[in-house]
Amino acid sequence: MSEVPGETAPALEVDGLSFAYDAKPVLEALSLAIAAGEFVVLLGPNGAGKTTLFSLITRLHDAPRGEIRIGGFDVRRQAVQAHARIGVVFQQPTLDPDLSVAQNLAYHGALHGMSRREADSRAEAQLVRIGLAEQRRTRVRRLSGGQRRRVEIARGLMHTPRLLLLDEPTVGLDIASRRDLVEHAHQLCAEEGVAVLWATHLIDEVRPGDRVLVLHRGRLLADGPADALGERLGVDSLGEAFDRLVGEERA
Repeated sequence: MSEVPGETAPALEVDGLSFAYDAKPVLEALSLAIAAGEFVVLLGPNGAGKTTLFSLITRLHDAPRGEIRIGGFDVRRQAVQAHARIGVVFQQPTLDPDLSVAQNLAYHGALHGMSRREADSRAEAQLVRIGLAEQRRTRVRRLSGGQRRRVEIARGLMHTPRLLLLDEPTVGLDIASRRDLVEHAHQLCAEEGVAVLWATHLIDEVRPGDRVLVLHRGRLLADGPADALGERLGVDSLGEAFDRLVGEERA
């Protein structure tokens, strides 16, 4: 674990993290680290603990055991510095549908202490990046599902975080929109140096070279390149490797 915050610290460090609801364990001694610019898939069935992990990272819940650091800053003892370095796209949509795209982004900028001029400048840059600059004055409710998700990602990047969390971001999207969003997230890592933790239960959102963390019943069952997991378990595909890991855990 890194002790000194700085640009060389991992984007995310989790060490010995445990959490329970009403004495029922949800996460057990979870440890992982994600480097700057790395795209990592958190793969697990519904109920695996993915959303709980995100809730602990963002401090919607407090973890009684374990440590979480963002860019070297402890989320409990250095909350302001840590959370200034996180962008989040939750599973449920959080944009205000009655505001325009630009208004949603401007509101987020204000929450992060930006002047109106700075927020407008950053919003414009993000909208150009996602190809929605011409829709800046469009009300969110008039956008497609895929466009709304792109706006949520743009909003999450307004304050230039080191880590972007995406919790089942393609729920409700068609196949083309899902594929487009996955590609967009990879580009963010490659071009912006943002670390992305992409939580999903969908095998087809994983690319062969992606690093995959397989989470089930609150425990990390595997951590490695997607194309190596099948080889390690003696099967032909990531889907078969996932089924074997989860099946063994169920047994």
